[in-house]
Amino acid sequence: MKNRNVTEVLIDGRKYTICGFESDEYLHKIAAYINRKISEFKKRDSYQRLNPEMRNVLLAINIADDYYKQNRKAGEYRSENQLKDKMVLEMKHEIIDLQEKVKKLETDRDALETSLESSEKKIIELETKLKNKR
Repeated sequence: MKNRNVTEVLIDGRKYTICGFESDEYLHKIAAYINRKISEFKKRDSYQRLNPEMRNVLLAINIADDYYKQNRKAGEYRSENQLKDKMVLEMKHEIIDLQEKVKKLETDRDALETSLESSEKKIIELETKLKNKR
C-alpha cells in the first residue's frame, strides 16, 4: 500500500496542509491549478461582488466543468484508440492472409517452372529423336 504524503501548499494566499497518496509534486500541481482558477475569477468584477460562499460554489462548478470536459475528451480518445487498434488488427490479419497467398503463388510458380523445365527437356528429347529418325 502506498504511503500517505502530507504537504503544505499555498492556495489563494493561505497556507494549507493537505494529504494524499499521490506525490508531493502532484499535490502542488493541484494547488497550482486551483490558484489559476481563482486568479481567473478574480479578474472579473462580478466575482468580487459575490459573497465567499457563492465564490466557492462558482469555483467548484467551474472546476467540475473542467473535469467533465476533460473526462469526455479522454473517452473520445479512448474510443479513437480502440478504433485504431481494431483497424491495425484487421490490417495485420490482412497482411498474414496476403503473405499466405504469396507463399501459395510462389509454390505454384515453382511447380509450374519445374513442369516447364520438364516439358522443355521432353521437347528437346522428342526433337532429337525426330532428327535421328530422318
